[in-house]
Amino acid sequence: MSVSERSPATEIAAGYAFTGAALDLGALLWDGTCHPDASIRIPLPMLNRHGLVAGATGTGKTKTLQLIAEQLSANGVPVFLADIKGDVSGISAPGAEGEKVRERAGQVGQEWAAKGFPCEFYGLGGTGPGIPVRATVTSFGPVLLSKVLQLNQTQEQSLGLIFHYADSKGLELVDLKDLRAVVAFLVSDTGKPELKGIGGLSTVTAGVILRSITAFEQQGAGGFFGEPEFDTAEFLRTAADGRGVVSVLELPAVQDKPQLFSTFLMWMLADLFNDLPEVGDLEKPKLVFFFDEAHLLFNGASKAFLESITQTVRLIRSKGVGIFFVTQTPKDVPGDVLAQLGNRVQHALRAFTPDDAKALKATVRTFPKSAYDLEEVLTGLGTGEAVVTVLSETGAPTPVAATRLRAPESLMGPIEPAALEAAVKGSPLYGRYAEAVERESAYEKLTAEQQAAEAAAVRAAQEAQEAEAARTATRAPRKEEESLAEQVVGSGVFKSLARSIGTQLGREISRSVFGTARRKR
Repeated sequence: MSVSERSPATEIAAGYAFTGAALDLGALLWDGTCHPDASIRIPLPMLNRHGLVAGATGTGKTKTLQLIAEQLSANGVPVFLADIKGDVSGISAPGAEGEKVRERAGQVGQEWAAKGFPCEFYGLGGTGPGIPVRATVTSFGPVLLSKVLQLNQTQEQSLGLIFHYADSKGLELVDLKDLRAVVAFLVSDTGKPELKGIGGLSTVTAGVILRSITAFEQQGAGGFFGEPEFDTAEFLRTAADGRGVVSVLELPAVQDKPQLFSTFLMWMLADLFNDLPEVGDLEKPKLVFFFDEAHLLFNGASKAFLESITQTVRLIRSKGVGIFFVTQTPKDVPGDVLAQLGNRVQHALRAFTPDDAKALKATVRTFPKSAYDLEEVLTGLGTGEAVVTVLSETGAPTPVAATRLRAPESLMGPIEPAALEAAVKGSPLYGRYAEAVERESAYEKLTAEQQAAEAAAVRAAQEAQEAEAARTATRAPRKEEESLAEQVVGSGVFKSLARSIGTQLGREISRSVFGTARRKR
């Protein structure tokens, strides 16, 4: 049967006949037949309306990301990809032609040619291969850090109070030892009065926060916080030939720390959100950001955290950034977020258990009314096949289309470790971010202040002893005047000065929806 005949397939194909620039996903599947003359596509301007790539393990989600990323790059759109398993680095190298690739290309009407795409490779805090990506604790903010430290709502609020105090006193929280120093100071005899007027910090809560920080550091996560802080504007670059640079965050070395890397991905989005100007609708996005293992972001998330995610997803579209969440089922994504994902690529789902069957029915309900029996189709899709619906050029949903996807033109697998290392060290960004930098921050300032106060107290005690000895020796009945040191230490000026050490250049930091610091480019 040809789609030129009058049939549901004809109407589905017509829904993807866009006139402007579009990405080719594959060819229509109808009634068990693939129709190479019926291309299923996504309009390029609609990529900033966000999307979802979902499906069971092994159904081809990673290859779908690779396929979309290649075409975005070819159209001059930068891309961000998180490489959880270490098999996305092949996008930088031409693919290997073989029988399966030729067969797939023929089925979907694809003119396949081996191509590699411009890439930069990053790693969290220098762990594993890649240019190190670090964030300061101040920039990360209390909401995101609470998610990483797995704090409850009360502890999260207390952490926000600690950040507020540090900001107001010019105590820069660069790494975790800075945060630990501020927390310890605020529950000390000297520091307790500092927060008394705005609620204070209980010793119990401070203890929980300090233990969480210690446990976090013992997992080797301390290196992810520090300087130089990564500038997320690096993700917006294009290559000399006009193609978009594909930024690949290599995460195999930290895949056992899901809370960490999923929250770090959210920090990157929040940082972009803070810094990018409003641009409205563009002919093509400034960046498309693929958020892999998205369910890890939402597991155990606080209400404040979920509200911040929802707001970021809703508003970042107008700044030219598209987000694709990648997960196993749509139910992994909260409803308020899912409602904003206009482009859907749903790979096969399994229904081996009652829970699987329930998830399948829930997934079907998230799609528009369809000519397909979606429960049957979704359980019968092969690897590299998916059910697709996207936003048309007018912003209306396209008909649901079962699709056999095109084959990526880059290498479907990792590049050699030596090639990856050479690419990393050959990058112009490597020298900018490779080495960690230590500078004076909250830990050093509080330590210096404490040492100065202790030295002043010792001097005052010594002078008091000397004065008492002199009085005893002369047996003078008159009252001795206070020593100069006692006058200085006891004066309100000294106390005010001690509280404000390090604040001459301090300022209250303007924060975004996540509490992350706004940085000027």
